[in-house]
Amino acid sequence: MAARATGKTAKKATVSIDQVAWHQIRPAPVVLVSGPEQFLADRAVRQLRDQLAAEDPSIEVNDLDAGQYQPGELVSLASPSLFAEPRLIRVASVEKCTDAFLSETLRYLESPADDTYVVLRHGGGVRGKKLLDALRSGTGGGIEVVCAELKKDTEKYDFAAAEFSAERRRVTSGALRALVTAFNDDLAELASACQQLISDAAEEVTEVTVEKYYSGRVETNAFKVADMAIAGRQGEALVLLRHALSTGADPVPVVAAFAVKVRTMAKVQGAYGPAAQLASRFGMAPWQVERAQRDVRGWSEEGLGRCIELLAETDAAVKGAERDAVYALERMVTAVATRGQLAR
Repeated sequence: MAARATGKTAKKATVSIDQVAWHQIRPAPVVLVSGPEQFLADRAVRQLRDQLAAEDPSIEVNDLDAGQYQPGELVSLASPSLFAEPRLIRVASVEKCTDAFLSETLRYLESPADDTYVVLRHGGGVRGKKLLDALRSGTGGGIEVVCAELKKDTEKYDFAAAEFSAERRRVTSGALRALVTAFNDDLAELASACQQLISDAAEEVTEVTVEKYYSGRVETNAFKVADMAIAGRQGEALVLLRHALSTGADPVPVVAAFAVKVRTMAKVQGAYGPAAQLASRFGMAPWQVERAQRDVRGWSEEGLGRCIELLAETDAAVKGAERDAVYALERMVTAVATRGQLAR
């Protein structure tokens, strides 16, 4: 079904092609794979290749780099071969495309070659917008596969759940939460961990299973320590901090993570309006605004001010102003966990 793009102006191009999620990819003369999540884009393209190879194992696969494109390459690869095998042409870096690629691909869309599937990978940005608008308007008879970045833990949780569901394996909610915690910063590693458990583990994957496989991988990075402290869970935050330090974490980035979180909270405190509007105002993403608004609930301006002052002191302490950097960090964690009450 055609969908109309939304935006602040009426000049946005009308989207007249199907826009589907990565796992819904299907053959089409031209397939636009858009969005910043490279792992999902790679998986979608592999899935399409497997679909086409299952239909005809003789399919010819070729790769192009739009940023290094030379005139005539696309037409040459799309030309019928002696034995008329179907062709899959995978084009990377369309967001960096040369002028020759742009003009030749726009011409190609007017009359796509028979038995040829062209996949255009565009990671984002304005380069190639004329091509994207042409595709989305329906020229070329294509589809768009949208690979948005999975930013929220709930999105990663749903992704992990889908990995097990696709293989009809049972997994507990606690196991999924543990996996997302352990591999929160890398979607490829999260997927790999899910697949390993699907292959190796017992019939039902539980939190105990995840602990058995990945006990050393549960991340205690700086932002996780900050999140725990901001949530008021002082004891757990201190345990995470000590574990992070014992495994080689540098105190300076720990302070920097706290500074980012607390200063973001200070920006949104007392601000009213839709998240998108505040995000534009503060130079943040809407999800960051929503997270900061949740974090700052129950904080006073005085408490935030005291914590910001202590952050500056802690930053100096871990850079040599004090002899005991660990004590300075623990003092900072305690102050944040008590919402500034122990920073007096």
